[in-house]
Amino acid sequence: MSDTARQRLAYLFDNGEFTELGAMTKAGDDLSGVITAYGYVEGNPVYAFSQDVSVNSGALNKTHAAKIARVYDLASRTGVPVVGIYDSCGADVNDGFGAMDAYGELLMWASNLSGVVPQISVVAGVCAGCSAMMAACADFVVASNDAEIFVTPNSKVSNLAANAAKNGIVSAIADNDEDAVKLAKDILTKLPQNNLSPVPMYEYEQSAESFGANVPEQAAAICDAGSLTELYAQYGDAAYTALGTIGGSTVGICGTDTKDAKLTADDCSKLARFVRTCDAFAIPVITLVNTEGFDTSDDTEISGAVKNMAKLAHAYAEATTIKLSVVTGKAYGAAYIALAGKNANADMTFALPKAVISPVAPLTAVEVLNHDALKGAENTEATRLALATEYSIGKASAKNAAEYGSIEAVVEPADLRTTLIGALDIMAGKRISRLPKKHSNIPM
Repeated sequence: MSDTARQRLAYLFDNGEFTELGAMTKAGDDLSGVITAYGYVEGNPVYAFSQDVSVNSGALNKTHAAKIARVYDLASRTGVPVVGIYDSCGADVNDGFGAMDAYGELLMWASNLSGVVPQISVVAGVCAGCSAMMAACADFVVASNDAEIFVTPNSKVSNLAANAAKNGIVSAIADNDEDAVKLAKDILTKLPQNNLSPVPMYEYEQSAESFGANVPEQAAAICDAGSLTELYAQYGDAAYTALGTIGGSTVGICGTDTKDAKLTADDCSKLARFVRTCDAFAIPVITLVNTEGFDTSDDTEISGAVKNMAKLAHAYAEATTIKLSVVTGKAYGAAYIALAGKNANADMTFALPKAVISPVAPLTAVEVLNHDALKGAENTEATRLALATEYSIGKASAKNAAEYGSIEAVVEPADLRTTLIGALDIMAGKRISRLPKKHSNIPM
């Protein structure tokens, strides 16, 4: 057995120390091809497995799978996170039926533990076939730059890790296997031990960043210094997701940044998945809203855009964790309702002074409200723009929304961090009971 699989575990655990499980287990004449272990990450217990590609190409057989299944079993009994480090060419064809049954069992374990304990996959080498399905079942997937994650080989895809990140399978890419494991460790330390544990608390320093014009700058300004870990950066260009801390406590940051782009299907899926992950572990979600709405072109309508909008709205409405929304710029129509609408989709909604909150885009609103004035205008375009500006600073202003009761308050950027800390503190005891049911039927 090579030292690579063992070294990857050392990258994960404190001081590189861990206790191996079933170290002598063999599959026939060879070792099982996977190291399973437990140890501590920042002082908290963690189970992990690391596949060894040097033993039968890391191929999974019944013995290999049994060792991983034992890790899942122990994690379920103790409420401890699981980190899986993947480097395998897939199933062992010499044990075809056994491998297929084994994959089925492992997929069952991963599914049963989903939302109970955090699961993080690290793709450090080849992750093919059913192994790719297994890895993708985790809450977060981190890959090294040269990793290969696929179900079937495809020569048309030159960089498989980048492709998986672009498709939203991989949460983040690191330069090499060591950095990938360390990034997984960084994510893990921001997560609670299980769905019944409180979110982690850390000592912190207030960020010195100023409240900028785009979401990453805004997130950096409201979160503790150096605490942000962006996820799914290559997926969904108009949406932003990250884990960070505010006042030393973990939060999930969601953001929409217009950049002349509306929310697409990828953006909706990215935000919905992240919100559901945060909700599973009671991590508060803070949403920074600046969007003109959903992309509703002919192409998106043909592809069923409304399903993706409904999926996003459903994810927010279903989530029972603390949800705070801040309208930092534009918030129009269905996008405002889905991301910042009070009661179902946000516990508290705030807005910056220059925010514009409207059921439709201002230019559309003036067409309806000022039809006669536009009809008789000498310069229709200039009049339309002037009326839209008047509408934005009047009926659609943050001040007007606050007076109507649609938002809690208008907050200056310099005061936003303090406001959010106060809201998180007062909402800490939030309890919601839903109607009894097996699960929600979210649009997929």
